Amino acid sequence: MPLELKHLRIVVQEKKIVHDVSFVIQPGEVHAIMGPNGSGKSTLANAIMGHPKYTITDGQIILDGEDITRIKVHEKAKKGLFLSLQYPPEVAGVSVNNFLRTSVAAITGEKQHPIKFHEMLLGKMKELGIDSSFAGRSVNAGFSGGEKKRLEILQLLVLNPRYIILDETDSGLDVDALKVVGDGINRFRSPEHGIILITHYNRILQYVRPDYVHIMVGGKIVKSGGSELAENIEKNGYANT
Repeated sequence: MPLELKHLRIVVQEKKIVHDVSFVIQPGEVHAIMGPNGSGKSTLANAIMGHPKYTITDGQIILDGEDITRIKVHEKAKKGLFLSLQYPPEVAGVSVNNFLRTSVAAITGEKQHPIKFHEMLLGKMKELGIDSSFAGRSVNAGFSGGEKKRLEILQLLVLNPRYIILDETDSGLDVDALKVVGDGINRFRSPEHGIILITHYNRILQYVRPDYVHIMVGGKIVKSGGSELAENIEKNGYANT
């Protein structure tokens, strides 16, 4: 079943940021949302996930035919939504292993056997080329930008959400880290998963080929198309869309 955004209007501290945004993401599809700074992309991402700072004043978010617009963040997570933050916070004193094991238990409602979970986690880390010592480190504490993004991709493979929103996951990455992230997203990509990929630039889309591209300017989607639209933006900028 698709994830549908219907005529969303979003306010932040009484300021209207997003105006009448609508589109539908089917399982298996990758939708890229591109736009300049201040266009409302991150506001849209946070509001979909239910961040309390972002108020949806009109419109609906429909998943499996159910209106999930105003349910709590943890309930959206249980239904299969996942948001990768642009600036993920540090959680000192909580290891990556314990963080992910607790997250899986909370989402599935099933207690995870520590040894079996750790073995599974090490397998996922090996797939991504992540050193086993990573599992014992505190979440994001002292992580480089690339390591934070690798952790987010690891979360995707472990939590296996149905629909993911990646908010500028390519921000600040060097070429090597960008390739790792792109490979990780493609590893997650499947007919069962829908992806919303928010970015300023076309470079991440050279690794993750989108099915649809939406250009967002001034809180509105001003144009939609295929991957060729991102290439046009790279050549001509947003002013000519």
